[in-house]
Amino acid sequence: MTFIDFKKLLLDAELTIPKFTALIKVSEKNIQAYKKKKEVPNAIASIAACFAYMNKEGIDYKTLINDLELVKKEKKGAGFSKDKSLEKISKSK
Repeated sequence: MTFIDFKKLLLDAELTIPKFTALIKVSEKNIQAYKKKKEVPNAIASIAACFAYMNKEGIDYKTLINDLELVKKEKKGAGFSKDKSLEKISKSK
């Protein structure tokens, strides 16, 4: 699915990208990255299509998804995040 078709489905579901990512607990950066690729993965496209259909049928999909108690995964890479071991070393000096 193209990114443009994906955005149309979000409109049909009455969602913005930030609201979509908050609902399914994924990084907004990940979804925005598909814009450059001009294509959305099948799983994300399927979710958007289901949300659009449920919204059209008057189904409260937002409550349904919130009831799943999804948890956003935190990035585990080194990056620029604080390293707890370095924090301990600097405190002991």
